[in-house]
Amino acid sequence: MITTRDIAERLGVSVSTVGRALADDPRISEETKFRVRQAASDMGYVGNRAARMMRGASSNVVALVIPDIRNSFYSTIAHELSKNMEAEGFQLMLSETDDDRTAELRHLRELSANRVAGVIIVPTARPHSESVKLLRALPHLQLLRRHPSLGSQWFGVDDHEALRRATAHLVAQGHTRIAYLGGPEELPTGAERLRGFRSALREGGLPDDAGRTALGPPSSMEHGRETVRRLLQGPDTPTALVLGSIQLTLGVLEELSGQGVKVPEELSVVGFGDEPGFSWWGPGLTTTGLPIQEMATGCALWMMRRLKTKPSNDGPYTSVSPGSLVLRGSTAPPAGGKARSGAA
Repeated sequence: MITTRDIAERLGVSVSTVGRALADDPRISEETKFRVRQAASDMGYVGNRAARMMRGASSNVVALVIPDIRNSFYSTIAHELSKNMEAEGFQLMLSETDDDRTAELRHLRELSANRVAGVIIVPTARPHSESVKLLRALPHLQLLRRHPSLGSQWFGVDDHEALRRATAHLVAQGHTRIAYLGGPEELPTGAERLRGFRSALREGGLPDDAGRTALGPPSSMEHGRETVRRLLQGPDTPTALVLGSIQLTLGVLEELSGQGVKVPEELSVVGFGDEPGFSWWGPGLTTTGLPIQEMATGCALWMMRRLKTKPSNDGPYTSVSPGSLVLRGSTAPPAGGKARSGAA
């Protein structure tokens, strides 16, 4: 293995000069840095990052801790973050928790032991107290979900307004039996989306029993399939459905297609997220669009700024992105009904 001593002997300089040149130390001239890097490349030198970490230096790795990479929201975020991080000389590492607080703690222990530069996390509903302590010792920010114990740096979506707007669209179409499928209330996103759904019903002058709710794992397509199957078989079948996660939306669309349900003639549907296939599913899915690329870019820029400034500059920061209602053909007034005046 080629070492910094080998490079130093080849160039006739000290080992410390080689080390500083490779670390881009400003005390070393640009000419010397060029000569050292050129020699290192010619000789096949690979930096020993592990040794530097043992001396107390952090790595150039930023960790992304998420519940489920199968959710296209998180996979797209990971892709965008990776590109932004790479441009700044950092590498993205992925950790998947499956919304298990014990798995979350295990990942954070490993990341801390490996001295990652920073962490971007979609936290579980109730992080362990040790997870909180580990994150306090690392530059970190929360993504999408926000837990008060994990600090005040957060990038997310206005979940309340996104679901309020989606539900208000169905109310304006004249629907009075609307079902909502979303994540559990213990998740901050689940609580805010449910609150937005109920707000739209109240604002539309509908009674409490006009809206039915089915809450469960937001990353489970099977939960979406089972729930819509049950809703369509029971009494007081809803005339409209609004969804609160991408995976639930995928499960519901699969079940509706399998059963041959006519959308929007028999059931109006507003999805969540805007997958590539949503625009051509059935009549085209009306859905809540999410600003994924913009959010990922904002996360990356914040993290890069944080890693390049002193911890004393690490003040509270909140970025709330609005969702958008993407209107297509999956919503219409209920059979025998009509839209309210001014309906969107």
